[in-house]
Amino acid sequence: MIHPIMDRNRKWMPGFGAVLLILLSHKTSALEVPLDLPQPPTITLQSPKDYIFDPRENIVIHCEAKGKPHPSFSWTRNGTHFDVEKDSKVLVKPGSGTLVIDISGEKAEAYEGTYQCTAHNEHGTAVSNNIVIRQSRSPLWSKERNEPIVVQMGVSLVLQCRPPAGLPPPVIFWMDNNFQRLPLDKRVSQALNGDLYFSNVLPEDSRPDYICYARFPHTQTIQQKQPISVTVLNKSPMGERRPGFMTPLGITSTQMVLRGETLELECIADGLPTPEMSWQKDGGELPSSRMSFHNFKKTLKISDVNEADAGDYRCTATNSLGTAHHIIKVTVKAAPFWVSAPRNLILAPNETGILTCRVSGEPKPKISWFVNGIPLENAPVDHSRKVDGDTVILSNVQSGSSAVYQCNASNEFGYLMANAFVNVLAEAPRVLTPPNRVYQVITNNPALLHCASFGSPIPTITWFKDSQTSIKNGDPFVIHENGTLEIHVAQPLNSGKYTCIATNNLGIKENHVYLEVKEPTRILKQPEYKVVQKGMSAVFECKVKHDPSLVPTMTWLKDDGELPDDERFDVDTDSLTIKDVTDGDEGTYTCIMNTTLDQDSASAMLTVVEKPDPPTDLELTDQTERSVQLTWIPGDEHNSPTQKFLIQYEDLLHQPGVWINLTEVAGTSTTAQLNLSPHVYYSFRVLAVNHVGYSQPSQPSSQYRTNPAAPDENPSDVQGVGAEPGNLVISWTPLTGFQSNGPNLEYKVQWRQKDVDNEWSSETVANVSQFVVSGTPTYVPYEIKVQAVNYYGSGPEPEVVIGYSGEDLPLSAPESVQVMVHNSTLAEVHWEPVSFPSVRGKLQGYKVYYHRERGLHETEGETEQQEQVLTFSGNRSEGRLPGLQPYSLYNLSIRVLNSKGEGPPSPSKTFETPEGVPGPPSFLNVINPSLDSLTLEWGPPMNNNGRLAGYTLKYQPVNNTNELGPVKVMTFLANETTTTLGNLNSSMLYKFYLSAKTIKGSGPIITEEALTVMDTAVPSRQVDIATQGWFIGLMCAIALLILVLLIVCFIKRNKGGKYPVKEKEDAHQDPEIQPMKEDDGTFGEYSDTEDHKPLKGSRTPSNGTVRRDESDDSLVDYGEGGDGQFNEDGSFIGQYSGKKEKDTHEGNESSEAPSPVNAMNSFV
Repeated sequence: MIHPIMDRNRKWMPGFGAVLLILLSHKTSALEVPLDLPQPPTITLQSPKDYIFDPRENIVIHCEAKGKPHPSFSWTRNGTHFDVEKDSKVLVKPGSGTLVIDISGEKAEAYEGTYQCTAHNEHGTAVSNNIVIRQSRSPLWSKERNEPIVVQMGVSLVLQCRPPAGLPPPVIFWMDNNFQRLPLDKRVSQALNGDLYFSNVLPEDSRPDYICYARFPHTQTIQQKQPISVTVLNKSPMGERRPGFMTPLGITSTQMVLRGETLELECIADGLPTPEMSWQKDGGELPSSRMSFHNFKKTLKISDVNEADAGDYRCTATNSLGTAHHIIKVTVKAAPFWVSAPRNLILAPNETGILTCRVSGEPKPKISWFVNGIPLENAPVDHSRKVDGDTVILSNVQSGSSAVYQCNASNEFGYLMANAFVNVLAEAPRVLTPPNRVYQVITNNPALLHCASFGSPIPTITWFKDSQTSIKNGDPFVIHENGTLEIHVAQPLNSGKYTCIATNNLGIKENHVYLEVKEPTRILKQPEYKVVQKGMSAVFECKVKHDPSLVPTMTWLKDDGELPDDERFDVDTDSLTIKDVTDGDEGTYTCIMNTTLDQDSASAMLTVVEKPDPPTDLELTDQTERSVQLTWIPGDEHNSPTQKFLIQYEDLLHQPGVWINLTEVAGTSTTAQLNLSPHVYYSFRVLAVNHVGYSQPSQPSSQYRTNPAAPDENPSDVQGVGAEPGNLVISWTPLTGFQSNGPNLEYKVQWRQKDVDNEWSSETVANVSQFVVSGTPTYVPYEIKVQAVNYYGSGPEPEVVIGYSGEDLPLSAPESVQVMVHNSTLAEVHWEPVSFPSVRGKLQGYKVYYHRERGLHETEGETEQQEQVLTFSGNRSEGRLPGLQPYSLYNLSIRVLNSKGEGPPSPSKTFETPEGVPGPPSFLNVINPSLDSLTLEWGPPMNNNGRLAGYTLKYQPVNNTNELGPVKVMTFLANETTTTLGNLNSSMLYKFYLSAKTIKGSGPIITEEALTVMDTAVPSRQVDIATQGWFIGLMCAIALLILVLLIVCFIKRNKGGKYPVKEKEDAHQDPEIQPMKEDDGTFGEYSDTEDHKPLKGSRTPSNGTVRRDESDDSLVDYGEGGDGQFNEDGSFIGQYSGKKEKDTHEGNESSEAPSPVNAMNSFV
């Protein structure tokens, strides 16, 4: 609801002049008075000033008004009273002045005229505009006969339409007999008046049925003109000519337009060739935001015209022979329009107000004032009213002086009329905003808390927050004149209850509203740009934060529209998944999070990529014997740029159906120069490659055949190798059919012995890849050549390759074999190499065969070991034999090696290895352990590696912490294998170390451990029982059981009813219980036949005795501090406290640990 903005200072103070009058006047905007209060009529609905009706329908003339009391209505027609009750065809709608006129069966013309409605009650009279009622008309075309038109080709032509005048004017268009619209272009166009213009005619313009049609909008009828026949002759066509204007005629013309309407300027020119049109405004710019071109730039339209659009507009027609100009001088007039319309006034008695009626127009409008429909000059004299041109001043108004004023402003182009009432009321304030309204706003946004009020005098509005804090104008608050409280930037601390109070001199009224400031909705994780391959899935995330009290709604859009109705689109709480992406899924995806107060949105693009489409339209150009140019048109890249093109060929002559990669070119190329081979039936295809992969191959190009020629190359990988003694096998890799360059491919094989023969031997072969030369010497070098030859000639001169004839086994053995022994495991052998001719092949190296015959301490034939072989590659004369066994006899021989095999062995050679250290004893056992002795037995080494000299035994004790004691050493002869050690410590672990020795030293040791205790299962380590898990668990269980027993005992002792401690003492008649000592408050000593010892760590008196009552009833001595107290049932309350004995030192007291009973007491 819109409420008035009113000035609080409303008393009229004469003498301040017109300026002060304006400042002190009421400022109102669409003032509303509650309908339960007295008020003059206000017209709320009326028909437009110009009303054209369809004679087939009823005439409805609207006139509705409100007021208190409800107004009555009357009508005038053509300036005189229209008695609606006397006309049976006229019906007045109940509760309003709207007329419904039934014109069926009547002449509609009888009801044409100018109507005006009057609404009246006891407080005044309001009147409507003059409503001109006219019947729509669609008259028939006047009968006429159109003469056929015959013109020469190239001349200009105008076919006139001249439709009958209709109401409203008809819509014009041209068609033929088949109701097909005639095509229009820059040569043939329809003018604004409906005429058809030809800038120049052509033979195709000849036709007998040019028909102009007029469609009348209201009646939806179409009238047609008689057909016009046009014949264009081609005998003497008119030549080319400069442009000239067909309309408007002359150099200049004028046009007037009213402010606010649409200006339509038209220029149609003839000429040959057909002219082009352009527009400009002399001395100014065309208004680009309001202008548009139509009818092939022959019409310029400017909408919403204003005074600045007046001026000279130049249209220019141009063709190849020249230009023509026409200037249209435009003037802008204006029907009256409002600057400030009069507004309703609500005045309290004795107040002053002003009505203003400010209008403008061209020419300047005349302003007339009326009161209750009567011209002011004819109205009763009112001394409180003063008229000053466009202003009426009302001073010190009184009750009962309410009225409706009319302002009429008119000039030759129209009029404006407005009603404004003056309502004199005395009314206490009322607040119109509903009570307890809750306003919700987002943080950092403005908040508007309304306090719409009414009262006369106009109430003053004040605001309070939380019913106590007065709100004043100033940051962050603004109180508007209509009472609305605005908070420029609302914050959470602004939430709460607000109270507005409306006050005038007749009363006070308050209203409460509530403000809730909410957290803004924000997208925390926005969807991101996606590039997805076709057929894959795309996932857009959209994670949002919002006020928890607001209900959010997530919406996804595609290209600002709804998502497709497709099950591939899966919308989750914070994501959108598109499965099996297609090309049609490309676009911009937007997630929108809406609440009732705000929204946030974010967008991301989806680009779908896939393999490119194959190239098309392959074409071969620039064809030569050895090259051709291939061009193609690239296919669709599908959003992934082409990186390269792969060109393949098929050789239909030699390898049909097999496509071979030929070359690659850059992705920006669409052509490639291809190098070709002779005698090939080529067919080409192209594949495009982008980031996704290879396209399908293009369709093959047309076939291109190259002519045969001599070979361009010779066979490759030519070799000459003897397969057996006396031959030479010459082999090569044959040429492919593609490489042959022509038919009848053969190979010319040539050979000669190197450095011996001068002449080449040759043989020509076909369809093979080797040739065998027989009768050659053994392993001699040959020079070899293989040349390709076809029907058209020979290939290039071949390169010479060196090969060797077949090998045979070597003839001789190495001589002068010598062995040098370095140590017991390494020897070095030397020999004299054989002569190269005796090798009879390619020397591979020498093989040394050797084996161990026996140990030197063994008898002959006692042992025999497998023969070993070492190969020394190349032309060697020495080698080393590692890994020999000490103190042994070895035998060796040497053979020379070539590719064919081994030669004869050299004479055998024997050598001896010196002694070495022995191996470890074969075993060490401990037997017959006793309390102080152990017996050891052992076996000799498996390998003595010399003459065994004896054994060394070392041993030492090992204590419980694995610390080693002193070492004792004993030696034994070679034939001793047992010993007994005495004087050992009982229950002690000993560690033993035993090794054998020769003159070269001691060998590896073996170890053993043993205990000097008699046990069938002797542990290898002494076990500490205190660290065993079972023992620790047992001790814990015993301690827990003791603690439980103590707790049970304590609970049993503390059970009982209400009895004083003294009575309990009297009940125990044990003679051993001594009376309490009076001097220090302690109990007597307690004794028993058994030796009672205090618990470890418990508190005890200084004399070492245990007082029985300390553990029974008296708890005082367990604590320190104030005296303990008991309640009425005998239970203890307060702290456990008592006094220390005088002979107990504080240091000793504090150093003692509390007993378990004391500990339990602290928890009771």
